[in-house]
Amino acid sequence: MITRSRRLLSSLLSSTSVLANAKPTSTPIPFPPFQSLQLPSFHGANVASGFPGSLRNYSLLSLNDLRENIPRKQKTRKGRGIGSGKGKTAGRGHKGQKARGTHKFGFEGGQTPMRRRLPKRGFKNPFSLTFQVPCGLGKIARLINAGKIDSHELITMKTLKDTGAIGKQIEDGVRLMGRGCEHIVWPIHIEVSRVTVRAKAAVEAAGGSVRRVHYNKLGLRALLKPEWFEKKGRLLPRPARPPPKLKHKVDSIGRLPAPTKPIPFYVEANESDEKVGGAEESPQLTA
Repeated sequence: MITRSRRLLSSLLSSTSVLANAKPTSTPIPFPPFQSLQLPSFHGANVASGFPGSLRNYSLLSLNDLRENIPRKQKTRKGRGIGSGKGKTAGRGHKGQKARGTHKFGFEGGQTPMRRRLPKRGFKNPFSLTFQVPCGLGKIARLINAGKIDSHELITMKTLKDTGAIGKQIEDGVRLMGRGCEHIVWPIHIEVSRVTVRAKAAVEAAGGSVRRVHYNKLGLRALLKPEWFEKKGRLLPRPARPPPKLKHKVDSIGRLPAPTKPIPFYVEANESDEKVGGAEESPQLTA
């Protein structure tokens, strides 16, 4: 019924367009008397009565014609029996685990699989560290001249990150290199994870100091992003001690929060000297 009505509507629309585009002729063409055609209403559609005229508020789209955008041609199901004409075993052979369903990846029927027949190569070092792109002394000197870094204060890894001397993705720390060491002509104090011999000699020659500090993953996050702990309502973690295999590679434990003053080297030796000097001077004062 719906298909027949649509055909009727399409024929009416085509005849209306033909009449509208027709040119007037000199001799009138006799037409038979026209009778009004009553069109059925579908789904509450309003059809204008009479002809010629325009059809209003009627759509050729119906709810029963809506469907998903799926291909009309179904996927060929092979190996589903000889009656379908698309194969019996479809290349799987006769019976067996591989013919009936899936099996574990890498399973070779019980023999030693390939992953066990091949030998192992290399190992993964659990103590390996990944440092940020090395930071040179020349870049630090340029930032000091630009006024972004104060040379009178301690330069930490947080200072280097905030001023743009290093990137934001810091894995296990920062390595200080000696590139541009000739530009360091004033004393600076730096705390980094690792430092080269050339960089350390250049800084100490200018009257400064370089200290290798140890931070674990959590401590490095607390150093670089202390606001994250404040946002979460947590306290800053306690500084972690270096593992035994890394003790000879660091000078001290990293301090939290980010320090502003350097720690002088050989603090214990200086304190012991002061105590000895005070003990020697005490009898002179009493005398």
